Amino acid sequence: MCRVDTNYALMKKFFKITLIVLGSIIGLLLITGFGGWMFLKAKFLNFEGEYAENKAIETLTIEDYSFMDRNGNGNLDVYEDDRKPTAERVEDLLSQMTIEEKIHLLKGSGLASAMGSDDSETSIAGAVGTIVPTPRLGIPTIYLSDGPAGLRIEPTREDEDRTYYSTAFPIETLLASTWNTELVNEVGKAMGNEAKEYGLDVVLGPGANIHRNPLCGRNFEYYSEDPLLTGKMGAAMVNGIESNGVGSSVKHFVANNQETNRNFNDVIVSERAMREIYLKGFEIITKESQPWTIMSSYNKVNGTYTPESKYLLTDVLRDDWGFEGLVMSDWFGGNDAVAMVNAGNDLLEPGTKYQWDALIEGYENGKISETTIDQSVRRILKLVIESRKMKNTPYGNNPDLEAHARTTRQSASEGMVLLKNENTLPLSNNRNVALLGVTSYDFIAGGTGSGDVNEAYTVSLEEGLTNAGFTINETAREIYEAHKSAREEEFVKPEGMNAMFNPYNPPQVIYSPEQLSTIASEADLAIITIGRNSGEGGDRKEKDDFLLTTTEQEMISNTCEAFHQAGKKVVVVMNIGGVIETASWKEQPDAILLAWQGGQEGGNSVADILSGKINPSGKLPMTFPVHLNDHVSNANFPQDGKPMNMFDMIGGKEEKPDAEKVRNIDYTEYEEGIYVGYRHFDKAGLDVSYPFGYGLSYSSFEYSDIAMNVSEDTIRISLSVINTGEIPGKEVVQFYSAKPGSEIDRPEQELRAFAKTGILGPGEAEEVQVTIPVVSLTYWDEAAHDWALEPGVYEIRAGASSRDIRGKQEVEFNSISTIRP
Repeated sequence: MCRVDTNYALMKKFFKITLIVLGSIIGLLLITGFGGWMFLKAKFLNFEGEYAENKAIETLTIEDYSFMDRNGNGNLDVYEDDRKPTAERVEDLLSQMTIEEKIHLLKGSGLASAMGSDDSETSIAGAVGTIVPTPRLGIPTIYLSDGPAGLRIEPTREDEDRTYYSTAFPIETLLASTWNTELVNEVGKAMGNEAKEYGLDVVLGPGANIHRNPLCGRNFEYYSEDPLLTGKMGAAMVNGIESNGVGSSVKHFVANNQETNRNFNDVIVSERAMREIYLKGFEIITKESQPWTIMSSYNKVNGTYTPESKYLLTDVLRDDWGFEGLVMSDWFGGNDAVAMVNAGNDLLEPGTKYQWDALIEGYENGKISETTIDQSVRRILKLVIESRKMKNTPYGNNPDLEAHARTTRQSASEGMVLLKNENTLPLSNNRNVALLGVTSYDFIAGGTGSGDVNEAYTVSLEEGLTNAGFTINETAREIYEAHKSAREEEFVKPEGMNAMFNPYNPPQVIYSPEQLSTIASEADLAIITIGRNSGEGGDRKEKDDFLLTTTEQEMISNTCEAFHQAGKKVVVVMNIGGVIETASWKEQPDAILLAWQGGQEGGNSVADILSGKINPSGKLPMTFPVHLNDHVSNANFPQDGKPMNMFDMIGGKEEKPDAEKVRNIDYTEYEEGIYVGYRHFDKAGLDVSYPFGYGLSYSSFEYSDIAMNVSEDTIRISLSVINTGEIPGKEVVQFYSAKPGSEIDRPEQELRAFAKTGILGPGEAEEVQVTIPVVSLTYWDEAAHDWALEPGVYEIRAGASSRDIRGKQEVEFNSISTIRP
């Protein structure tokens, strides 16, 4: 009996101790969690205190002029008078600000805005960042939105029945494939209109980084492997967006060519490669559009974080190029707030309490002067003064989404590239089409991360073909539906930030020989869609991404075998955001259409091409190699596709000792120098699957009567383009320069200009005219740290692609000021 009582007592004590320990652990977790939340809130989420926007501003009238009395003094101050020049208004406003208010303006309002969860009365749901208000002086909040392919804001709002959807426009790589700056400008106008209508002030885009390597996960947000094409397209987009009175932020400046360890990676690159390749596109955009803002990138360049590089942000961007706007950081970019502002990075986004405190301390201990602070504040105030918010312009929340959908459909069709066509396309629209592959039914509108859009709908290829009058084969469709039903969880698309770290990649359908035989007996032709998606936070891999999966390879070969045995055709549609391998399988199908990711109207745009409603005129803005390793950059590019850790964005940047740094992760050496893309393939004499500038048409074009003259340091070229086919269409003419017998290590040829014709009917001709500034033929002389012109004879070549040159002219000169044809 005593033993039982003793055992009971021991058990009771054990349970009591266990409960105490468990309770302590739970309590500690709760305390830690609460404390962690309070710490996060105080330092990262919302730390603005008494800096809430002043909405109670009276309108006064003095001498028949009505104005908002922003500082409440009853007088008309210069900064309140929108009849005055911007520079005068900025100086007046600056003179009234305290040093505390100036420093406050240098950073955003915190992670709450970056997460789209700013709950202030004036917030715009889903806006990713702000320029903070100055309530004492009545300065409003400026809202920033992600936007490389359309605005990324919340489509629904609490207690509201209406929606706030934005248009998902085509990805930038597709827009570059149009080679049509006027069309890209129209896309920019539509995007800017949506920003204006939804009360947003700055669109964070376009992206202008170079496609250095096909595996960069964010290539879809960028235009091309060529800086001229990048610059021209980017300038057209910026001018379109900003024609609405809203700003753009060209990103990511500069050399942000990989996502792997992007917050810490150090780009080791020559001065010449920087100037000729990685900076050149930004230079063209700056000089041809003067964007309101430029966004500095996360990475280092030659040991210095770009937001902390005075050389890049001041010496190059402002002193060399004449940039007049403000520079903002990428979100949590940079390491030292004081060093960033000293370098010329004016605005720190999304802003943290650490940065605010560091700037105050830096001013107090003399590490940053009020003169430097004033310089950055001036740039920020210039944007604020010129914004629609400062004009108190109302916004209607009513963009013309139907008109913008039409713009999207047109631009997507014009940027799709016909890679192969053996008497197959266009199709008559009364045919029974077998759609194979998951992506035929689950079309990809665009990439993930900040380049994503909350669109109202996405048109699949199935829907697009049905809309165009085609019949979709029911057997193939039933196989897909059964496959999807059996794997429902794998077909759930991640949303928001989760999509960055868990890319949507549903399993592919596996077709048996019997199924394909049945489908081939029923359908008139097969369309196989190959899909790929990637985005912010991670790079792609070679296996099962750049290369087709085994399932995809077998689907193409088995489908081609079954349909060809039945005397029927097979078309492959590539619904992708970046380059994939094509050389090993491209001989099998009868036609290949590179559809890219065409935004929300993608399926309709593909149907427009396949049906012949639109004659394809897109040309490749990059090279499709035979092998991934044919890219010289692949020797210095991360290969494992490891996704980014979210805490890398907000964690501290502690330097590793050099001995611990990992190649292509902690640093990446750009050993290829200027030899990126076609520049490398041409110089090395390598075969490619499809060359830069390549693209087929349902028609054919001939070039003739090429002529050239030189005056006032400008080369003027004209030639005639005639449609020798039977279908109306457009042609892109590309102009390259070459320097035969050059004594300088330089590419075999480089793109210098391009032009796209209007729609030419059969037998119709158009004279194409372009100009090439002679200064664009210079190279960067590293010894002189300046541009230099090599004297002698140059060739100006006109071609349908980089490897289809149709004519050339020679020009000789000894200096930029003495030129003779």
